[in-house]
Amino acid sequence: MNIDGTPTRTLRAHPERRVIDIIDQTRLPHALHWVRVGTLAEAAHAIRAMQVRGAPLIGATAAYGLAIALGEAADDDHLALATRTLWATRPTAVNLHWALTRMNARLGPLSPADRPAAAWQEAAAIAEEDVAQNVAIGQHGLGLLRLIERRQGGVLNVMTHCNAGWLATVDRGTALSPVYAAYDAGLPVHVWVSETRPRNQGLLTAWELAQHGVPHTLIADNAAGILMGEGKVDAVIVGADRIAANGDVANKVGTYLKALACADSGIPFYVAAPRSTIDFDLPEGRRIEIEQRDGDEFRLVHGLDSRGVPSALHQLPAGEAVANPAFDVTPARLVTALITERGSCPASRDGLLRLYPEEGRG
Repeated sequence: MNIDGTPTRTLRAHPERRVIDIIDQTRLPHALHWVRVGTLAEAAHAIRAMQVRGAPLIGATAAYGLAIALGEAADDDHLALATRTLWATRPTAVNLHWALTRMNARLGPLSPADRPAAAWQEAAAIAEEDVAQNVAIGQHGLGLLRLIERRQGGVLNVMTHCNAGWLATVDRGTALSPVYAAYDAGLPVHVWVSETRPRNQGLLTAWELAQHGVPHTLIADNAAGILMGEGKVDAVIVGADRIAANGDVANKVGTYLKALACADSGIPFYVAAPRSTIDFDLPEGRRIEIEQRDGDEFRLVHGLDSRGVPSALHQLPAGEAVANPAFDVTPARLVTALITERGSCPASRDGLLRLYPEEGRG
């Protein structure tokens, strides 16, 4: 995607130096700052501290983190240690565990001497596949948006929640990929961007949409319902951190509320995600572990002060009890369709198996 008109990806790999460069997303939208990651500890910190975020990008970063770790030592014990370290960084996004499992399947049978080069190759393959899958998601989602646009005419108003654009992936994005495809195809599209408290990932969505020139309006999370009720929303598209085998969807907290409002207002609610986000080993969403994050993410508000200096403001007393669940689970019955790189399907086990029949064996 574009930054100031320059095609850019969220992650740059330098295998010859055994490092990667990432965008520090905790500094956005106020500053674009690249961070070099050259150790296992730095890779784990980048994921845990949300310098990188979004399930697909977390998975790709973890894969490269493992490659970086094997530059220090590539024996079985160090491979296991690095895998455990990265595995523990974020519990909900299944792409992380998928990527590490895939890396281990590739590296485990190799000799320690052959593992470092193979690790960089496999991590690069994961990253490139992410981009290709996201492009395909965009095209499949574009078909659904075209149907809506033809029915209602005029500007196509799409609402999203959290950030599932190119900043959440290696490139192109999941939920925003159909929006970018629609904009690039000339459809008159406008995006309602939900701020997504308390981490305000919606600000990242607004930033990247502005970089690409897509018309959008940022809204407070609680304004979503009235906009839907007034007929100002034609569709909602969100990403996912984990999709259970029955079609239940774990995504950034607040997603469930938007799905409920869509159901009441007769608005289609789509979830866009690649295969790596689907957990066929998990029967239903209520078994998904929901990450509980530090309460200071809620107590503090980050931004720029009157001098333009990054600062944090206490909106609550330090001792105020808060709860900060990072995700919620939307039942499959509220999801109009899942959009994947293989096409769209009902949010059900049968629907998913229609797209991924190989997962029904055994």
